Amino acid sequence: MTQPGQSPTAEPAQDHTATQIPRPATAGEGAPKLSRRRRAGLLLTLILGSLSALTPLSIDTYLPALPEVADSLGTGAATVQLTLTACLLGLGLGQLIVGPMSDQLGRRLPLLAGMGGYVLASVACAVAPNVETLTAFRLVQGLAGSAGVVIARAIVRDMFDGVAMARFFSTLMLISGLAPILAPVFGGQLMRFTDWRGIFVVLAVAGLLLTLVAARWLPETLPAERRERGGLPAALRTMGGLFRDRVFTGHLLVGGLTFAGLFAYVAASPFVIQEIYGASPQTFSLLFMVNSVGLVVMSQVNGKILVGRVPTHRIMAVGHALLVLAATSLLLMTTGVFGDLGLVPVATGLFVLMGAMPLVLPNANTEGLQRAPHAAGSAAALLGASQFFVGAVASPLVGVAGEDTAVPMAVVQLASVLLSAACFLLLCRPWRRAATAAVPTLRR
Repeated sequence: MTQPGQSPTAEPAQDHTATQIPRPATAGEGAPKLSRRRRAGLLLTLILGSLSALTPLSIDTYLPALPEVADSLGTGAATVQLTLTACLLGLGLGQLIVGPMSDQLGRRLPLLAGMGGYVLASVACAVAPNVETLTAFRLVQGLAGSAGVVIARAIVRDMFDGVAMARFFSTLMLISGLAPILAPVFGGQLMRFTDWRGIFVVLAVAGLLLTLVAARWLPETLPAERRERGGLPAALRTMGGLFRDRVFTGHLLVGGLTFAGLFAYVAASPFVIQEIYGASPQTFSLLFMVNSVGLVVMSQVNGKILVGRVPTHRIMAVGHALLVLAATSLLLMTTGVFGDLGLVPVATGLFVLMGAMPLVLPNANTEGLQRAPHAAGSAAALLGASQFFVGAVASPLVGVAGEDTAVPMAVVQLASVLLSAACFLLLCRPWRRAATAAVPTLRR
């Protein structure tokens, strides 16, 4: 564990380093044994990355179909965007339940139960007769699917610390980043052969396959002797202790507000690109893919090049500067300050915005989780829930002015990143290089 005043990216904590998979070879170690460990480490990475990808898969595959859902169910854009809000609310609430539960029961049981619920909810969405029923089942889908998101983060915290944890999160972003790259393209192509209901059938099948893989190969990473005791009162005390930690709360807000800017793009872009700029669902999905490629590439720049060489707070400061610059440019373009520029300049601004996200989001999660090595589930739940709650608020706001303007999207994005930068400066106080020791009330 890092000591007060020490950079969180300086060295991995010694009590966690031994559990990293795979560890380096030692003298005299046989090649077959090393190869087996590497395969096990790769499999673990793929499973955790797939669990992390479940959220963007649930949202982004569905994006090209949003205009069709509105037509099919006889409703407007803002109402259909509430189905995204419901899913995000479910993802946030579910993490607050599943995270502390996994600290007490272990990681596997809550994960498998949640994944089973996700499959059933996806089937229910596919047969929803109206937008109200679809919204309700999307809430359930988010509640159940939250298990994969929060437990994947908790498992990473169980096994890694410091630089190793930050780099592993970036590796997960490489894998989970394939979901927003491929999902809208896949969803757009699915629309050639089926309707929006068929998309939910595909999500149900994907959830079932991932459940079977996790049941067979995902290990338990929280042994009984390290589990929390005391039920709900203990979980609430743990969360209260985390909220009293100013630095943890600062990184929680930074992650949540940055995610709001990301989700303003996710919720509004189908209508902005297709309805305002006249692009086809296939063109939209290709533009979405390009932005997702930028996000994945920058996540690898963050994890493989910057982390461990550049202090985390400096990386996050540069990320915030880029976010504010991109969001400001988008607001000026969408309000017509530069005239009618067309799709390309707006798409460029969105690309820069997406590319700057990995300089903030994974590092905010890492810094937050550093504060709670003995309550990883609760900390991961709070960090994740904040992102989905704030994203759920941002989703309907981008549609308040109807389908004919992109200004609300740009306003929400700029407000979100400005507030995130303020929290970063006022609560995280990067110039002080705040201590990353665990919250004292959580020590054992």
